[in-house]
Amino acid sequence: MAAAAVAEFQRAQSLLGTDRNASIDILHSIELGGLLKYVRPFLNSISKAKAARLVRSLLDLFLDMEAATGQEVELCLECIEWAKAEKRTFLRQALEARLISLYFDTKCYQEALQLGSQLLQELKKMDDKALLVEVQLLESKTYHALSNLPKARAALTSARTTANAIYCPPKLQAALDMQSGTKQDKLLHINQKKLQPTLYRKLYSNQASCSIARGCPGPHQRQACPATDSLKCVAQASKNRSLADFEKALTEYKAELRDDPIISTHLTKLYDNLLEQNLIRVIEPFSRVQIAHISSLIKLSKGDVERKLSQMILDEKFHGILDQGEGVLIVFEEPVVDKTYEAALETIQNMSKVVDSLYNKAKKLT
Repeated sequence: MAAAAVAEFQRAQSLLGTDRNASIDILHSIELGGLLKYVRPFLNSISKAKAARLVRSLLDLFLDMEAATGQEVELCLECIEWAKAEKRTFLRQALEARLISLYFDTKCYQEALQLGSQLLQELKKMDDKALLVEVQLLESKTYHALSNLPKARAALTSARTTANAIYCPPKLQAALDMQSGTKQDKLLHINQKKLQPTLYRKLYSNQASCSIARGCPGPHQRQACPATDSLKCVAQASKNRSLADFEKALTEYKAELRDDPIISTHLTKLYDNLLEQNLIRVIEPFSRVQIAHISSLIKLSKGDVERKLSQMILDEKFHGILDQGEGVLIVFEEPVVDKTYEAALETIQNMSKVVDSLYNKAKKLT
């Protein structure tokens, strides 16, 4: 058993130094998940640092294969339990950080936050700041995925503060910069009235950075690039106020637009604005119009149009009511704003200032 474990251990070590693609082909044949369990008895006979490196490297190779076997979380939990039994604290913490990343990738956000909270308390008492930055970054991503923007910004600020005190590997620094792009570009604080031009500029800059990182030509180069072409299509659809062109761009460039959570969130807001503009343009000539007619003009389902119109009425984007019995929209004229109360308050404030001024002058005379 020991000899077989030594042989598998040496084979595993050789895999770590070979070409990635070649190693993946070999790892498929020897069932890497089983290898992680098979070499555990031998790990007790080597140094803890060497054993930790081997376990982490083999697990990283297994997870990076993206085979979607469904055993990723289970295997990671087994490795964590083994590290706990062997009292290998640093290895356990590194594996738990990888498990948080797995939870995030599989959209198990509550599990990721719960484990991350426990791990952060431990790491703050220790000196492993590199791992602390990684966990804080994962926490920020998780909160952002849950649309909890204040906590996402707080976690990101903590991660950047910790990172400033240490040397960050390029990959970790790049991940920080990508996540902080929402903060640096103020995408989380976009003024809704200026959403379209600001969104285009910021997303164009973000996509340009991503293009460079992925080896794709930049925005100032004339070669074709899906990342920049996708935003050109979005910008043209926004300029033409065309929902059909917008949806066509989202379908044609799904990987560049829909699969990016940050860009997808803000494109949803842009789509809502375009829909509102188109609806206002359609109903502008009418004082009473059938919802089915609006639906046919804007090429959306009657239910979606009715839902959006009711939301716009509640938000006071225009004044009107929905008669669901007859299936019509009744549009009212813009009400005249009575400024009597505002003028009265302004007069009272000015009179108060005059009285205060007269009182101060009388006080100086006495």
